[in-house]
Amino acid sequence: MSQSDQPKPTLYLLRGDDTTRVKEVIAGFQAGIGDPSMADLNTTRHQGENLSFETLQSDALTMPFLAERRLIVVENARVFLGKMAKERLQGCLDLFASLPETTALVLVVDDQQTKKRGERYWENGKSYAWLTDWMRDHPDQTLLIDCALPDDEDMPSWILRKAKELGGGFLPDAARLLASYVGNNTLRAQNEVEKLITYVGERQVVTKEDVSLLTSQEREGDIFRLTDALGERDGKAAMQQFMLLLEDNDLLELTGMIHRQFRLLIQAREILDEGKRAPDIERELQVLNFVARKLENQARRFSLRQLLEIYDRLLQIDMDMKTGGTPGDVAFELLIADLTK
Repeated sequence: MSQSDQPKPTLYLLRGDDTTRVKEVIAGFQAGIGDPSMADLNTTRHQGENLSFETLQSDALTMPFLAERRLIVVENARVFLGKMAKERLQGCLDLFASLPETTALVLVVDDQQTKKRGERYWENGKSYAWLTDWMRDHPDQTLLIDCALPDDEDMPSWILRKAKELGGGFLPDAARLLASYVGNNTLRAQNEVEKLITYVGERQVVTKEDVSLLTSQEREGDIFRLTDALGERDGKAAMQQFMLLLEDNDLLELTGMIHRQFRLLIQAREILDEGKRAPDIERELQVLNFVARKLENQARRFSLRQLLEIYDRLLQIDMDMKTGGTPGDVAFELLIADLTK
């Protein structure tokens, strides 16, 4: 049997915090359905917190309309999987095992990779380990796609690859400079790459001077300035940086940036508590040198207990945003007010 004749997976698990990559993968699945009008007719989207097993089963077993496959996307699937683990585990696995070849079921799990002592692990991996274990035993029917945000040190390479995909090019020092501006915010990085390639034209390469000219930092929010202001209990400055960041980032993207910053601060604080310094943070967390220095300075403003409490509250804000609780912008404003009073 040729590779093209092999049956496609029927269950896909997309996990990670790079929402730009997740959207690209799902767009690729939709394009594979064929005609755009048919793709829309044969695509169903659900939110995990509102999805019942019966609804998923009904959709998953429905035949596509004038197309080879039917695409079902479950956003925030970690909530749904957690519910199934308690209530309908075997029924859920039986459904996954019996999905017809005409179905492509895509579960989108928001999760983050954490690096500790050089080892990577998924922060919430244990909550859906029953599924990833089952997928390993069914490789022909399933596909796991990791969509984790790149490390800071990988962003220059990411920018070079993205520029090539878009038909342009970057000089290496230009890619490094842009990475120092955008961090690992892939949505903003992609927008900046597109803008710069358009500016120089497809037959030219982006230079460091182009990046300096077109990627202004003065009016934009800075995640380091936000956490500096929180550490200094400067409520006015913290709120100002939050609002600036919100102007340039979708609230969900901004939430991911803030979560990641405090994860790094927790790890940096643990390293400092062992009597180590910025070079150790740089090596163990594999971040750029200037990032390691900033993390050292910021982590010293908080105790480990304070950072863990803040992170727990950030997780609650994230859950509230996805389940119809306190609006995210309001919740962050209350958090800033509490941390700086």
